[in-house]
Amino acid sequence: MNADLHIHSRFSGATSKNMRIATIAEQAPLKGLELVGTGDALHPAWLAEVRTLEEVGEGIFRSGTTSFILTCEVEDARKVHHLIILPSISAAEELRERFRRYSLDLERDGRPHLTLRGEEIADIVNETDAVLGPSHAFVPWTSIYKEYDSLRECYGTARIAFLELGLSADTELADTIAELQDVTFLSNSDAHSPWPNKLGREFNRFRLGDLSFTELKRALFRRRGNRVVLNVGFDPRLGKYHRTACIKCYTHYQLEEAEKLSWRCSRCGGRIKKGVRDRIREIATWKEPHHPEHRPPYLRIAPLSEIVAQALKVSNVYSPRVQRVWRELVMAFKSEIRVLVDVDPEDIAKVGGEAIAELIRRFRAQDFDIVEGGGGKYGEIIFNRKGKGAKNQLSLDNW
Repeated sequence: MNADLHIHSRFSGATSKNMRIATIAEQAPLKGLELVGTGDALHPAWLAEVRTLEEVGEGIFRSGTTSFILTCEVEDARKVHHLIILPSISAAEELRERFRRYSLDLERDGRPHLTLRGEEIADIVNETDAVLGPSHAFVPWTSIYKEYDSLRECYGTARIAFLELGLSADTELADTIAELQDVTFLSNSDAHSPWPNKLGREFNRFRLGDLSFTELKRALFRRRGNRVVLNVGFDPRLGKYHRTACIKCYTHYQLEEAEKLSWRCSRCGGRIKKGVRDRIREIATWKEPHHPEHRPPYLRIAPLSEIVAQALKVSNVYSPRVQRVWRELVMAFKSEIRVLVDVDPEDIAKVGGEAIAELIRRFRAQDFDIVEGGGGKYGEIIFNRKGKGAKNQLSLDNW
């Protein structure tokens, strides 16, 4: 079961007007997703739209071939974001009522701001039988490790079910922190748009007894054989906050240099933001990762549309030509993820052309360079060298 559990509706700020149930349901299978979080489940208008869907299991709703589970994200008094997964519409309504006195924008914003601490939010969520964990845990704006040095500082003794890695981190980085050894990691897209370079750009593969909230909850706590068996996501170097960098001109800095400059860019005077890589190194227990036995593999991917654009020598991934070829490939081979990691390149060449097939070969062999992201600018894959000593990347079907 491939699932992306963190997205937003059109009712959240800076979100595409195309984030509608029907559009999301149509796009999800093209990315290989079977289950998608609704996002924004506390927003009354969005929840009303979810109500129109067929409920096919405990907490599971269906539109076309795509299943949805109720999710939302909230911001606490310290501007830390928390992802919540809910068991039912009644639980979402109860949570909204309990949060109402602590929020001025609960009815307006799909991602409401609460005047509560993380521990208080967790206690309320756990009382409704929902589950929660920190969203994009390491980013330098609205994350737990931006504000705190430990989970306990934020959540106290309250129970959390998972930690979301975010686009700029992976298990290699996060498993250098001892307090996370028993925590389940999620890799979700946090998509604000339904299009192919956003929705499902990170996702999780679950082993579940059946599709229901209870079975998903068991997987998050690794009970009765249910668990996450694969995290799929960005090479963290592609994340827009991976490196310490200026948020205005994107110049990269070493941490010590940024500190000497009092976090002001020497080139343009802009603000320097601490990167995920450097923040994790600050709080890490070990220099090298210590993967616990339960930790699944992490498969590094990149948006297929960006690879197609490079092959076609087109700068805009939203160009009609790129989108046409992307759709042809996905329709021919059932999902984007299969094109990226499984389909024979010779078959890809028959549909998309040899240039695309060659870049897919090189992507799988990790035969490329990366211009690392930072300061709010995404990193970029550069296919401009050959013969670098390629490695074999495992197939999605290995898990």
